[in-house]
Amino acid sequence: MNLLECKELEKSYGNKKVLDKINLTIPRGKIVGLLGKNGTGKSTLIKIINDLLTASDGKVLVNGKEIGIESKKVISYLPERTCLDKTMTVDKVIKYYEEFYENFDAEKARKLLADLQLDTTQKLSKMSKGMQEKVQLVLVMSRSAELYILDEPLGGVDPATRDYILDTILSNFNEGASVIISTHLISDIERILDEVIFIDGGKIVLTADCDELRNRENGSIDEIFRRMFKC
Repeated sequence: MNLLECKELEKSYGNKKVLDKINLTIPRGKIVGLLGKNGTGKSTLIKIINDLLTASDGKVLVNGKEIGIESKKVISYLPERTCLDKTMTVDKVIKYYEEFYENFDAEKARKLLADLQLDTTQKLSKMSKGMQEKVQLVLVMSRSAELYILDEPLGGVDPATRDYILDTILSNFNEGASVIISTHLISDIERILDEVIFIDGGKIVLTADCDELRNRENGSIDEIFRRMFKC
């Protein structure tokens, strides 16, 4: 059974179709890049999978069941924008996650935060945007989830920290789990990707194994993406 399936998924706002008959499957044990230009439907697709938006048509299945309370238990989601209560200290946020999610590992979170030299006694409001994003990513990766969905996980992070964060993603998700990463920083993340999904105009235009695609097109994923979506 596939971990995630989207079947004939559509989303419209009035006469504007944002997603058009999306069909995809995500097996277990894969890191998948969801790649596309701005406004092509990536974030809409991610929000529907996370049950934050309702599809106009089609369905999403997680472990063979339609999304709902059970899917929320097994999906760990990193939104594009920080959604944490900034009046709280990092310690309080950790405690909140520990109480809210049965699969949250507070010890792992504290270790990762210490590696990033983040002060857990500090309020989020006193932290830079990049520091807040690091905290949120650590919280997401410290859940023992089956599917991790990361929307622009490197957006506000300095280049020196990116490799550490990618290695954190690589080493901190369960065996048999999968990761979907939506990003514009393709050259930074492609070394950890197993598969890619290219989306354009609300449609999936390419799904491929990364190594096979590089060999076939004689280029990096970043180069292939630039060729396909050249303005």
